[in-house]
Order: sequence, then C-alpha cells, then structure tokens
Amino acid sequence: MGEQTAFDEIWGHDGPGQPRKALKALSDWIDETPPDELSRRLEAAENTFRQLGITFAVYGDRDAAERIIPFDIVPRVFLADEWARLSEGLVQRVEAINAFLDDIYGEQRILSEGVLPPELIFGNPQFRHEVVGIRPPHSIWAYICGIDLVRTGPDEFFVLEDNARTPSGVSYMLENREAMIRLCPELFRAFRVAAVDSYPDRLHETMRSVAPEGGGTRPVCVVLTPGHFNSAYYEHSFLADSMGIELVEPADLIVDDDIVWMQTIAGRVKVDVIYRRIDDDFIDPLVFRPDSLLGVPGLMAAYRAGNVTLLNAPGNGIADDKAIYSYMPEIVRFYSGSEAKLPNVETWRCREPQALKYVLDRLPELVVKLVDGSGGYGMLVGPTASTREIEDFRAALIAEPHRYIAQPTLALSTVPTLTEQGLAPRHVDFRPFVLTGRHGVQVVPGGLTRVALREGSLVVNSSQGGGTKDSFVLMPESARPAQIQQLSPTMAQEQDMGL
Repeated sequence: MGEQTAFDEIWGHDGPGQPRKALKALSDWIDETPPDELSRRLEAAENTFRQLGITFAVYGDRDAAERIIPFDIVPRVFLADEWARLSEGLVQRVEAINAFLDDIYGEQRILSEGVLPPELIFGNPQFRHEVVGIRPPHSIWAYICGIDLVRTGPDEFFVLEDNARTPSGVSYMLENREAMIRLCPELFRAFRVAAVDSYPDRLHETMRSVAPEGGGTRPVCVVLTPGHFNSAYYEHSFLADSMGIELVEPADLIVDDDIVWMQTIAGRVKVDVIYRRIDDDFIDPLVFRPDSLLGVPGLMAAYRAGNVTLLNAPGNGIADDKAIYSYMPEIVRFYSGSEAKLPNVETWRCREPQALKYVLDRLPELVVKLVDGSGGYGMLVGPTASTREIEDFRAALIAEPHRYIAQPTLALSTVPTLTEQGLAPRHVDFRPFVLTGRHGVQVVPGGLTRVALREGSLVVNSSQGGGTKDSFVLMPESARPAQIQQLSPTMAQEQDMGL
C-alpha cells in the first residue's frame, strides 16, 4: 500500500506554496509573522492555560498526573459553504441517533424490520436493559453530541465516530478562542469568524427547555461531577460557572420520594435538570454497580418517574458503540428516509467471517479498533505498528473477533502547526458540538480541532500526545454582526499599542 498524500487545508493542491484562494489572508499571515513571534504568542497562551488550571489527568501516569493539552497558534478554517454542508449532515445524523435510541429502548422497530441483527443489541454491554421502557422528556436522549469528523480532500468529510454519552472538549473550544482573540486579533479583522462564546447560554437554554413538566418557568439545573480527581473536572466547573448554575457532587444530592433535592446551607432545593458527567455504571448504585461511591441512590427511580431530566440519557452508550457505528448509514436511512449526508469511513465488522478474513490478511494496512474503545486506546494503526503489535492484535482478533472493527488508513488532512523545527504539516480531526432541545437541533459554529503533534502520527487524542487548535468557521456575507466574533474595545486598544 503506497503512501497517501494528505490534503493541506490552507495550501490545498493548487501548486507548491499556493494557498487556497479564500485562505490567502491566512497564508500571508503565516508568511509575514516571524517564527519567534509565533512562538512567543504560543508560550503566552500555554502560560495562561496553566494559570487557569486548564488541565487533564492521565490515568496511570504518576509522572504527569495533570498536564495542559498543547495548543497550537495556527487556526484551522472552515469556509461558509463547507460549514453549511457539514451542518446539514450533522443535524441529520443527530436526529437519527435520537430516533434510534428512542426506538431501541421502546418499540424496537429497527430490529423487527431486520435492519439490525438483534444480537448486536441484546448482546452488547452498552445496551442498558434497565432503561427499556423509559421515555425521557420530549423523546430526546442525546441532548449533547460530539460527532468526530475527518477530512481527506476539499469536499471529502467522513464521520469517524459518534459521541452521545458525555462528549468532552467544549471548554477547550472556548478557551482556545479566547486565547486567539487576545493573541492574534488581526486574524479576526481579516476574517468574519463565527462566534462560539454563546455556547454556555445555548447549553443552559437547552437544559431549561427539556425540564420535566411542572418544573415551572425557572427550572433548577445543575452540573453533576464525580469530583476534582476526574480528568475533565476543569470542564465541569468551567461550564457550571459559565452557565451560572451549581456544580454538584453526588454527596450534594439526595432522592426523597422520587424527587431529587440539592442540599444547600439554606436548605433543600428541588432539582429539575442534571447535566451529568458520570458514566452509567456509577450513576445509581441501586440500579447499576452496587459498589459505586459516585452515584446518587434512587436517581434512576426519580428519572423513571419523570421527575428529573438527565443529560445525556442513561443508555446512550449503545449509539457510541463502533459496531453500531458501522450500521449508521442504514440507521440514518431507516429513520430519515434519505441517504446519509455525512458518510462513514469504510468499516469491516470483524464479527463477520468474511470481514475477519479480509482484515487478518491486511493487518499492516488497516486501523483496528475495539468496538467500545475510546481515547486512542485499544487501537492498532497498522502502517506504524511494530511486527509484535500486529501479531498481538492478530491473536486478539482471532480470539474475540466480535470486539473489533477495522477501517482503512486514511490520509487525514493537515494544517500547518508550530513545532520545535518550525511550521510543519500535522494531521487533524474535528469534533463539532450539536445541541438538541425542545425547539430543535443546533450546531455550534465551531468545535474542537485536535492535532497529532508527532510527525506522521494519525493519533490526535490528548492522552496520546495530541494537541488542539482553534477552529474558525467563516460567516457568509449575509451574517448579522451579533453572529460574528467581536473584539472587545480593550483588546482592540491592546493591539493598537502593540501588546
């Protein structure tokens, strides 16, 4: 298998050093800004992140339990027409995910009509029998979705995986934008960039819109965190603070007569909506793992009674499963009546004998993943793997083929990235965030671009050495000023003073 040439998102394939026409201003900025100045701004951003405590934990790494996610100063840019097409596909996909979850825990039409094999559902540990028959408010299950995308060409976008449980990373999207506005304001004068800072307000409004009936005009919303030892704790506290709502730990909540109460110094307060950042297994020891110290006893009874809304709904993990992912084109078609506007990456289900044979014959060429894996773990990237790693995966595939899927090694697009040797192309992926509430689906005009900082690497996960970039979505000429990222007077003055 020959080496594939990656599409560069700034310079494209228009010739050596020739930028894509719409991005000439960005190319000029890169050319005209001295490398020392880029490094200075990058260092300033990372110092700010460190001071703010924007860190994540690496479980099992005692030498670096807390670290910042590396940030890159060169933004990634989506043109207005590109974003319009992506948004249409994202809305369609998230609507299908919600329809699938509502069906699979209800009538199960998709099984009775033979679209999915029943054993793929009922034999899957991510299918939660405990929530069968529960109807969340407004039949919404995935209120917050992160759909991971990759790009291979000018108009070639593919869904890499769906995140419908507790997708993380939105705080980095917001903090990266704040850093770029402060350090590179000239780029916001050169481009009409869509604003992302309304995300906390959008999320809060989504939460209020799906409160149980009887919650009143001012439903009480909280963010539930497992505590400060969690790898995403910064994000939990950031979002609660940004929305102006309480950040609570399980000990702060109590369930009495199927009602959830928050214990405060002023007494009990009834809770209507919980944005929970605790996995299903640990959320209620009376229903899931009895040894959980992170759960709220009785929470699922309150949920089943319709007295509290949980974002995201318990049971959503079945939609994240990579074996289910391989059926997403059929799932989208079944519920929407149309072909998927955002295609999947070609996927071989190793549970199928012919697919397994194909994968075993081509292991050095493919990417192999656990169906329930995440974070870049439990994954083989064939072209960069050692002989030992390939043979270990071969044995695992033969022993438990149902636990794996395989995909081709894509030539992920690249964006110029500042390295110790200067600017160099690095592979990227993208996680946009999609909110679903009572009033419909909305795609946040931005997202989290993750970058593989090691030369030639395709693994972008922060726990595997990846970093992040700001993601500019350019607005059409018809955009209203309120939709465009504005510089504050203070920032504009600082730039004029050369600060």
